[in-house]
Amino acid sequence: MSLVGLIAQADECGLAASGLACLDRCVPLLGGDDDEVLRPLWASLADDGIDDWGTRLEQARGKLDSAGREEYADDEAVLLARRMLAAAPAERAAAEARVWADACSVASLQIHRLLDLTDDDASLDARRAGRTEGTPPLVAAELRRQVAVLELLAGHGASGLHRALEVSTEGRRVLRAVVSRRARARGRAPARGRG
Repeated sequence: MSLVGLIAQADECGLAASGLACLDRCVPLLGGDDDEVLRPLWASLADDGIDDWGTRLEQARGKLDSAGREEYADDEAVLLARRMLAAAPAERAAAEARVWADACSVASLQIHRLLDLTDDDASLDARRAGRTEGTPPLVAAELRRQVAVLELLAGHGASGLHRALEVSTEGRRVLRAVVSRRARARGRAPARGRG
């Protein structure tokens, strides 16, 4: 099934996990050195902690906002990642989670396209609908990860969260390496937290 179809059929937990996984993979762009910064949100999903989702989200925003660096403020990939974080719904209701998951999917794919540094004329809508021929490597890998997270949650419910987190962690490591290479090519240190 296409990524669009999986998002359309996902339940509240799957949608929240999908959006969170996209955001988690993009943490290196937000200046976050702490790979655990979003772990409390993952735990909230695992514990069905609907009531504390908003509190944990605000804590994560506070940490990531303080980790940002001004020299990256006009970077399009960083702006897209910041919008994902800012748009995260304070409540995990299915309607809000669906809008967020869909927006995060598009933003994360666009980020990977920007970092891939290859020409790709196909629309992201076409890629998300399953037309993946000629997809650049970073974008193709991100598409696979997004599909994997949604399939894990659809097939296993909350018990698929641990594997979904592993998929996201692998993607974060790849993105961190790409961001680091890009920063070296630009002659500046990669974005890091302050403390």
